[in-house]
Amino acid sequence: MISPRQAPGWWQRLDVTVRDLLLGLLLLAGSFLPVLHDKGTQVGDLPTRPFDAPAIVVLGLECLPLAVRRRRPAVSLALVCLGFAVDQLRGYHSLASAALPIALISTGAHLERHRRPAALLFSAAYVPLAVALHRLGSGGETASGFVTFYLALVLAWGVGAWLRSSRAAEADRRRRVAEDTRTAERTRIARELHDVVTHHVTAMVVQAEAARYLTGAPERLDQTLTNVTDTGRRAISDLRHLLDLLNPDHGTGTGTSGGRTPAAGRLRTLVEQTRRAGQPVEFTEEGAPAESAGSADLVVYRVVQEALTNALKYAHGSPTSVLVRYGEKEISVKVGTDGSGPSTASPGGSGRGLAGLRQRVDVLGGEFSAGREAGGGFVVRARIPVGNPA
Repeated sequence: MISPRQAPGWWQRLDVTVRDLLLGLLLLAGSFLPVLHDKGTQVGDLPTRPFDAPAIVVLGLECLPLAVRRRRPAVSLALVCLGFAVDQLRGYHSLASAALPIALISTGAHLERHRRPAALLFSAAYVPLAVALHRLGSGGETASGFVTFYLALVLAWGVGAWLRSSRAAEADRRRRVAEDTRTAERTRIARELHDVVTHHVTAMVVQAEAARYLTGAPERLDQTLTNVTDTGRRAISDLRHLLDLLNPDHGTGTGTSGGRTPAAGRLRTLVEQTRRAGQPVEFTEEGAPAESAGSADLVVYRVVQEALTNALKYAHGSPTSVLVRYGEKEISVKVGTDGSGPSTASPGGSGRGLAGLRQRVDVLGGEFSAGREAGGGFVVRARIPVGNPA
């Protein structure tokens, strides 16, 4: 049984057509309630007549097209208008007529192309309906009444257009925030690139200069040159990693040497490097990585990397666990340090790195938390939706 707390999520997981169909069915069922009979819209002064067999078809034509009001708004509005016209001409005046303003709002909000021609076409279709209702009635409905009803329909369309513009403005704001975040992240990576190059190249220069004075000690000369080679390899590895951060597609290709290391392989390599640095790490993976996770793989790697780096700096020697759980729609990450090691500093560090990770996770619509546990350990958690473009 679905609890009240789970109900909103369950409703949102339903297909939009199913949700809109339920709205149409609810309106259709309400139209047959005796207490709501003749409580619908009445244009003109035709007397209300009881429901007959054709009424079932007419009411269904008004309500059921609401199922596609967001995916096929023009089709939905055309069918609802047809049902509404028959409803008024036959004098049913049913509650189902409320489907017309709903369809107008939906069309104003979701119709992508030919908006102006659609508005003109449906406006023109109202004229013969008004003329027919005036001729069939006793003349009690004045021209001002038909104009007022038309203006109400225009208002419903305007509400939908306002919702559309508001949604577009929000999407634009989110896009600008994402672009600003990417720019800030690339700036930070550029600083890291400068530090990597300066550090490794300076070390290589110093060791190479020292090698000039070791020609009389072959063993020491060989060791120094080996150190220079290892430093160069580490520099190349760090540069490749930073290029991956700047461009997640860097290094992809059909060649055998241009392939990008899979996310799971990079995580295992990162954990192994941390173990060699003296940090006991238990690494667990659950599920299988998605074929196309968008930028989620990169963010997962950065979360684990930052958490392990902080563990090395501020809780060196403390047992650390890394859990990565791959789901169909999201990737969950948990990195915890139990605080039983020799260091007593907080593994959270200065917080600048964690703040940057929080921003990156937020841009993808995920959740991020980092803090000390009751037992003294420090835990970093992240939930990252998959499939978002980098």
